[in-house]
Amino acid sequence: MAIKNIVLTVFVKSNKDGWYYVSGYNIYVDKNGKIRNNYLENFSTGNNDIEETFRIMKSEFKARPVHLSRDDRIQAHFITCFISITIFRILEKLLHEQFSSHDIITTLKEMNFLNVHGEGYIPTYARTELTDKLHEQAGFHTDFQLLSQKNLKNIFKHIE
Repeated sequence: MAIKNIVLTVFVKSNKDGWYYVSGYNIYVDKNGKIRNNYLENFSTGNNDIEETFRIMKSEFKARPVHLSRDDRIQAHFITCFISITIFRILEKLLHEQFSSHDIITTLKEMNFLNVHGEGYIPTYARTELTDKLHEQAGFHTDFQLLSQKNLKNIFKHIE
C-alpha cells in the first residue's frame, strides 16, 4: 500500500507557565484517498516518542528554551519546531528507520557543494549508504557528476 499523504491534526494547549501540551492524531491516507483506520495513531500517549522528540530537538536541532512573552511569537516558535520535527520524522519513516537521527542530520548538514564559476557545482561530500538512500527517496542524484545550473534548476523544479 502506498501512502499518498499524511494529515496531521494537532491540538495545542498551554498553561500559565508557558508549557505546551500536544495531543492529536496522525491519520494516514492511501493512494485512493481513503483513511486507513489501522494506521490511526493517538500520539498523546506515546511518551517515549515525545521524550525522544524533545531530545532530538534539543541535541540535533539545537532548539533551546526561548523567553517569549507575546502569544503570536510563542505560537510561531512552536509551529517552527513542530514543522521541522514533523518533516524529520517523515524523512525517518521514508528511510525505514535504518539510520540514527544524529547520522541523518549530520549527513544533511555535510551535503555541501563547491561552486565552480561558469561550470556548475561539484559535491564536496562523501557518498555513503545514507546519501544513496536520500537520493533514492528524493528521486534525483547530486553525487555523481558536476551539476550545471540547468540541471540544478531542473532539480528545484522537481522538488516544487
